[in-house]
Amino acid sequence: MSEEQSVIDNLADLESFLLNVESGGFGLKGVAGIGMATNNADGSRFVAVFDDNQKLLLARMITENVFQTGQDMVRNGVGRKH
Repeated sequence: MSEEQSVIDNLADLESFLLNVESGGFGLKGVAGIGMATNNADGSRFVAVFDDNQKLLLARMITENVFQTGQDMVRNGVGRKH
């Protein structure tokens, strides 16, 4: 996994990342899902964007704190606050 961006280290940055994915801000085609995972090689955490075939389209490293506290945000999505 290449690291093109800095590590997401707070929930505001995670929310911004998720909104960018949802709005097409990264130019990704065929986005089917977003999830959090652990790298088997080194135990690092990341948030990943997948297509219908579960092919990885984009990934960003996240801190352990964001992994623990941001799971509901990834699972349920983020909505614009009114």
